[in-house]
Amino acid sequence: MFEGTITINDREIPRTLLGTSPFIGAAHFGHRSRLYQLDLYDKPENILKILKKSHELGITGIQLIPYEPVVKAINWAADEGYDFNIVGTVRLDCENEDIELLSRLGASAMILHDTATDSLNYDFLAEKLEDIKETGTVPGLTTRKPFNTTRNLLESPILDLFDIYMVPVNKLGYLMDTDVFIAKERAEFRDIIIKLNKTIIAMQTMAAGILTPGDAFDFLKTLDYVDLMTVGIASEAEAEETFGLLKNK
Repeated sequence: MFEGTITINDREIPRTLLGTSPFIGAAHFGHRSRLYQLDLYDKPENILKILKKSHELGITGIQLIPYEPVVKAINWAADEGYDFNIVGTVRLDCENEDIELLSRLGASAMILHDTATDSLNYDFLAEKLEDIKETGTVPGLTTRKPFNTTRNLLESPILDLFDIYMVPVNKLGYLMDTDVFIAKERAEFRDIIIKLNKTIIAMQTMAAGILTPGDAFDFLKTLDYVDLMTVGIASEAEAEETFGLLKNK
């Protein structure tokens, strides 16, 4: 399941990406955010352990949010021979710096932050997507409002300026802009995503840890519009459990 690579604009990208939201203590993890900050963000040597374990389990792609401790761990891993294929997130208000940094790191793709995308400021988005494209990297967008933003993008002037679209999707509809996510909503979502006609990366696949890997992966297997997925990992043990299970799906 999600094995191998996919080619986008002559760039070969692994279909399973190691997510880095736990490494920065992202807020959507609730009470665990503080623990992740203490155990990972403040101790990049622990991030390095997860990078190495994931790589040994066959995960060679990473969805990199380029905060300093994470970049430090990526560089340490490379120094030890653990090279990752990078799909980078360009952070809000750090666009120019992050595009330059991710380019230096050899990123295959760069994706604009969800807050930027969901603002629907098309002039700004067009400018930054063009900046990404000028580096020779695949440009993309991510969203936290996959229903509303996708519908707007379908009618937008930037529709042809990006190739990758990263969206939250899980069977609960958690961290998606919908009150429920059952048959009707799932069909509507599939319809607009198919119409968008982009390479789709699924994120929040385990609903910030509410779902087990097994439940999450069983649901993803039913979706014919997802091309890649990113999975956040907070420990070596989680990497072994999650990526070991993924190989058997």
